[in-house]
Amino acid sequence: MRDAELPWQQAARAIESADALLLTAGAGMGVDSGLPDFRGNAGFWRAYPPFEALGLSFTDLAQPHWFRRDPALAWGFYGHRLHLYRDTTPHAGFDILRRWAAAKPGGGFVFTSNVDGQFQRAGFAEEAVCECHGSLHYLQCSVPCSQAIRRADTCRIVVDEKTFRAALPLPFCPACCAVARPNVLMFNDGGWLGERTEAQEERLEEWLNSVQGASVAVVECGAGTSISTVRALSEQIAHRLHAPLLRINIREPEGPPGTLSFPLGAAAALTRLDSLLSM
Repeated sequence: MRDAELPWQQAARAIESADALLLTAGAGMGVDSGLPDFRGNAGFWRAYPPFEALGLSFTDLAQPHWFRRDPALAWGFYGHRLHLYRDTTPHAGFDILRRWAAAKPGGGFVFTSNVDGQFQRAGFAEEAVCECHGSLHYLQCSVPCSQAIRRADTCRIVVDEKTFRAALPLPFCPACCAVARPNVLMFNDGGWLGERTEAQEERLEEWLNSVQGASVAVVECGAGTSISTVRALSEQIAHRLHAPLLRINIREPEGPPGTLSFPLGAAAALTRLDSLLSM
């Protein structure tokens, strides 16, 4: 066996022998589905050219104060993304992960920093997904006047493709009539309602306790170091459960000693791994 093949074969054996899978994912997971890569200002401005003219970066825009200062600007940005996520078909790698997890006696659980809802769209059960930064598919009051979180299923935002500003009417809070906002954790966000995510985190912990002592593999896709929440969780759980860590990241595949690193996109790496399995 050639040395270059060793990590692939080791990863295939780890997946096949696992009783359960922890599946973790960052922004890179969605790139193969055609979702924008916001890494650096250049990538962000390619997706949203009007914001370059305004000198606004992703970090500048992902701030809750815009829903008070300029809600049409805020909803232009988040409304466009909401409809993009609704219209995007998850790439084949999502289905591969879902099949792997479904074949395991302990099943699988997803931990993701993505707010796009792509795992649920790909068929993962809502109760088996933890979205640590919230979800664009849920709304809350921008004040907030209460702890209410509601689905955004009926929310339709008309966005001017030239200016990326949203047209009236904008989503509003049914309790106080203030502008509503996505239930997403933004930068400098003291008003985010985290109850939904906290409930997901409790379910994740219950699942981790249920597979304690079993053979678990951690499969991480597209989680970078700029916001390291997912990578840290992957490493923590791999250490806690003495589990192999498979890190798929086209730019930053490195990890702690023992990490099986794959410098590829998620779809390509998962497809290759799937071809090696006899499951």
